[in-house]
Amino acid sequence: MIALLERLNGSLKARQIFDRYAPWAVIALAAFLRLWNLGYPAKLVFDETYYVKDAWTLWNTGSEKNWPADYNANFEGGNVWGYLTDPAFVVHPPLGKWIIGLGMWAFGADNSFSWRISTALLGIASVGLVIVVARMLLKSPAYALIAGFLLAIDGHAIVLSRTALLDNILAFFALLAFYFLLRDQQNRDIARVVWARPWLIAAGATLGAASAVKWSGLYFLAAFGLYVVISETLARRRAGQENWAFAGFIDSGLVAFVLMVPVAIATYVATWSGWLIGGTGYDAKWAESNPATGIWALVPTNLQSLWHYHQEAYGFHVNLHTPHSYQSNPLTWLLATRPTSFFYEGLSEGQDGCASSSGCSSAITALGNPFIWLPATAALLFLLIWFVRQRDRVAGLILLGIAGGYLPWLAFTSRTVFQFYSIAFLPWMILALAYVLKIYRDLSTNKRQAKAITLGYLLLVFGATLFFLPIWIGTWVPFWYWQVHMWLPSWI
Repeated sequence: MIALLERLNGSLKARQIFDRYAPWAVIALAAFLRLWNLGYPAKLVFDETYYVKDAWTLWNTGSEKNWPADYNANFEGGNVWGYLTDPAFVVHPPLGKWIIGLGMWAFGADNSFSWRISTALLGIASVGLVIVVARMLLKSPAYALIAGFLLAIDGHAIVLSRTALLDNILAFFALLAFYFLLRDQQNRDIARVVWARPWLIAAGATLGAASAVKWSGLYFLAAFGLYVVISETLARRRAGQENWAFAGFIDSGLVAFVLMVPVAIATYVATWSGWLIGGTGYDAKWAESNPATGIWALVPTNLQSLWHYHQEAYGFHVNLHTPHSYQSNPLTWLLATRPTSFFYEGLSEGQDGCASSSGCSSAITALGNPFIWLPATAALLFLLIWFVRQRDRVAGLILLGIAGGYLPWLAFTSRTVFQFYSIAFLPWMILALAYVLKIYRDLSTNKRQAKAITLGYLLLVFGATLFFLPIWIGTWVPFWYWQVHMWLPSWI
């Protein structure tokens, strides 16, 4: 008996050690995949040509400035001070570029590592955050670890973390806001109107930050705010409160709006401080030459100019129909049938050390691990049915992230949009997959077999990551080797 107790005690201690340190191992794996040779290629890839240069002028002048035509080669060569004095018309808010610029300020703008370090660190942080969120939702350290592991090794997440674009930053803030929302919901009191809800305020501020990266952050603000109102109204009904509908929509709606929306707006406007104070940004002086009348004249002129600027940027977005070879219909995003090629270079045999008779290739393709994306899409469909039938709260919360990050894009199927936007809701796809794996384990009559199948699946996914990794990080490979990764014609 003593020997048995000692064995159980040892197992418990081993489990505690595993629960404590295994998440850090997953985060370390994520860090390795995102930081290894981060500076390659030492070129501006895809939309880095906009965001990196905008970030540098924003950091140094308070607003984005134009650059001479065909200046990329100069910038890549280290001549980062060649920007012009005239302001640039940009259509995305400044926070994401402020964050990119922070890395450039810290490590020197003349090297590509500095362009990408901020997005890489936020990508690593997102893996840790998914583990924390999954623990809160799934109540299982093991399946929380699986969620973090899947995000750590997915190619879409890796590529977006290794590239100085805005979308990975948006994804981080949206996920952080979701964490704050969960913390708030843990402490809600439906019996009375409670204004002391710091986690809800934090969610509002973070969603304001998300919207200050890209306006699509507003979709998350709407989704999360509506969830607070609807969920608390239904909780009142379950508790048998009188006039539950009126009380829920009025009380919860008022609380959610007052605690989330003003702080989100304040956070958003604060990120424009360089433009507002410096007065050198595009249209920053517009109101001075277009004086307002009536009550609008009471608004400070710089805010009038900012509103006009937003009207122009909105017009650009809604009228963006310029064809692009890698544009992708949102209806196909969950299946990842048209991944975005961020970078591709080829060499002929004998050129720069290429020894392959078929030539050599270096590619960076924002392609998700197909053994993650396809099962995750199936998991979303399962959870939708599960939620309808079981009214499962965890399933509903996971679907909430999809509602905020994906569903609004279905209204823009004719616009020029790209598959890589889906990074914003990828964490919820991962959470859906981890939850379905847990449901499978819980419902299985043979727990040992269920665990073996799950382990086998994870090994398959990791093997696929090793297979696809070269085309996610730009490793030089024989051209034929690149070709065998292009399973669908639409991936090319």
